[in-house]
Amino acid sequence: MNPNTTTEYRDLPLAVLTESTTNPRRIYDNAALKELAESIRVQGVLSPLLVRPLNERGFEIIAGARRYRAAQMAEAETVPVRIVNLTDAEALEAQLVENLIRADVHPMEEANGFRALLNLEEPKYSIEQIAARCAKSPAFVAARLKLTELSPVVVDAFYREEIGTGHALLLAKLQPAQQEEALSACYQEQYGSNNKSKRTLLPVRNLQQWIEHNILLELATAPFSKADTQLVPEAGTCVECPKRTGHNKLLFADMGTGQKDSCSDPKCYAAKLDAHIRQTIAAKPKLVQISTAYGQQKEGSTTLPRNKYVEIRQEKPKTKEEAARPEFKTCKYTTEAIVSEGSERGETRTVCAQADCPVHHAKKQTSTYEPKSNVEEQKRRREEALAQATGLRTLAAIVAAVPVRLMKRDLLFVIERLATLLDERRLEIVARQRGIKKAKDSDSIGKLFTAYLRHVEESALGGLLVEITILHAATKQNAAQVLRDATTAYKVDVDAISLKVKQEFAAKEKAKLAPKPAAKATPPKARKAA
Repeated sequence: MNPNTTTEYRDLPLAVLTESTTNPRRIYDNAALKELAESIRVQGVLSPLLVRPLNERGFEIIAGARRYRAAQMAEAETVPVRIVNLTDAEALEAQLVENLIRADVHPMEEANGFRALLNLEEPKYSIEQIAARCAKSPAFVAARLKLTELSPVVVDAFYREEIGTGHALLLAKLQPAQQEEALSACYQEQYGSNNKSKRTLLPVRNLQQWIEHNILLELATAPFSKADTQLVPEAGTCVECPKRTGHNKLLFADMGTGQKDSCSDPKCYAAKLDAHIRQTIAAKPKLVQISTAYGQQKEGSTTLPRNKYVEIRQEKPKTKEEAARPEFKTCKYTTEAIVSEGSERGETRTVCAQADCPVHHAKKQTSTYEPKSNVEEQKRRREEALAQATGLRTLAAIVAAVPVRLMKRDLLFVIERLATLLDERRLEIVARQRGIKKAKDSDSIGKLFTAYLRHVEESALGGLLVEITILHAATKQNAAQVLRDATTAYKVDVDAISLKVKQEFAAKEKAKLAPKPAAKATPPKARKAA
């Protein structure tokens, strides 16, 4: 503000005052206004309004619109004012700083005020200067400024208090195309005994998990060059992109402590992925195209489905059993491939796609394995038990990583129908994990499981859906590969689980081998008495 600006104090009639059109405050609590009006009737207006002259008999309220409205309700004739001659820029600056330091300002009003300050041509503000002037941190100001980019439907929900400030701040970090989709993830439909639905606002952490699983894409694993300016010219490089979480650390500081540098624009990421695949295939026309997705492919597709190739593992086998598996062997048909469909699109693989390859596509033969001794049989059973325990523990860890997403009626609909596709043995695995057991042989595990679903908490249904999907997929595909795909998707540490299971098995075996305490000998007199 200009230090030479003159200041005058006087009482002015309410009739000569008008509210400013640039005032960031838009929400006035009617109950609070009535309370203030009652105070004004008794004590008058204690703090002068800040105004500037518009003409000979008109003044614009720079700060004090709430006191002005309360004075009108109290039917006061005049209010004390401080008259200052200000330019438009000085008036806006004074108005915003005065209003933004108040605690009851809505976050959207704060955001619009910060944006107006940042847009001033003279004086020119930076985020750091605004933060210092309003006694806030630069990260706070940057997050509030992002609120001005919320889509209208989200802004309406925010003003209606259907979402909290934490939800709005997370939604503001997304592109407009994803904001409305993410808004629906803020709620959960609950059904009462009368079958009527009630929408409940979920905690901010649920929305954060949803964004991390559905929107953010880790750039470290992206198959394309992040520095390539010509891959998608209109998008530029990922290195300088403001939509990259690592580029704007002020904005994405609270997105998650373990969150790596990620892209927050899935459409742009997909466009670069498509361009990368086209460029790679153009450079190597003979490159085999493969799919890592499940299900039927489009008619006429040149992409090989999962059952038409064997991926050659690059790591060295850890055991003799692994070394004997086809995926750890090479052959004369081994060739390079690119994933053109599936979750790993754009990545290159080494595969064998020769249908009559004796190494990777040999016809299955009936096993004639017979254990040479009881020791070998026990060893084989132990390895099978270890593998099963590790698989079940891994499955449980995957389930724990699944966030709440679908509504309860949708989850029940899908789970009930998927459960009917499982054989009884696999359905018993799911039931046993949840403490569901047959009371008698005539009990149906299917009916017991259906009854369990009707009373289970909604938060457990998401994990249950993923668990049944994995078990069902394992009946159609390679079970180990299905589990590996799930551990990758949900970032489950299989090695840590395997180590823990081995330690538990070793502890049990040690306990079995430990000598049992000898029974106390019966005294001779006691024997005679007996």
